[in-house]
Amino acid sequence: MSGYYLSRLRIARQPQVAALAQLLNPDDASQRMDAHHRLLWSAFCGDSKATRDFLWRDERRGAFLVLSARPPVPSPFFDAADTREFAPALQAGDRLAFVLRANATRTVDSGRQTARGKPHKSHIDLVMDALHSVPSGERAAQRMEAAQTAAQDWLRRQGERHGFQPVDVVVEDYSVHALPGRGGPRKNQPQFGVLDITGQLAVTDPGAFVLKVTQGFGRAKAFGCGLMLIRRG
Repeated sequence: MSGYYLSRLRIARQPQVAALAQLLNPDDASQRMDAHHRLLWSAFCGDSKATRDFLWRDERRGAFLVLSARPPVPSPFFDAADTREFAPALQAGDRLAFVLRANATRTVDSGRQTARGKPHKSHIDLVMDALHSVPSGERAAQRMEAAQTAAQDWLRRQGERHGFQPVDVVVEDYSVHALPGRGGPRKNQPQFGVLDITGQLAVTDPGAFVLKVTQGFGRAKAFGCGLMLIRRG
């Protein structure tokens, strides 16, 4: 695996940047995810042909953590980046504390075909799916319980494929966001759920686990999901 970098980026506090505050950091959560994704590209625009090769997490107050395959370049929108190499030395059996913001889904065949003739896949949000059969008046009360169960099951399956075993899983929050850039009535907008999870895990296959950390967990990675932060517990 080639080198990776973990960087802390903070929106520059110069007056010229502050004047763009509502564009760079809008109040609406879904619009903010989209704006932050575009903003972070300014720190990785050295190669015009590159696809997105970074994961990011909004740390609030204009700060971001970014895991990338190349170090960020200077950007007029950010203060100088605090960057270090990401190369954890892990062994099977190591226990780590983790923090993860994730869009947890399962993929199903819709039975349709794409315009290119390939099978069309649908991505089902696990928490939304669990709440689907619950009467609407009871969903708020059962929301976090459903999120906790879904997160535990999803992380267990992730661990079986990617070299770790969840030991403790706590869902701190579950929120639903409209897909950025899609207008119209809220009930008709495509939506995705975001789980904020903390806990501990045991490493079973260090190589497979570190590779997955660099690839990210779940979907909606463009919108700030998927980056697992780890430290020794």
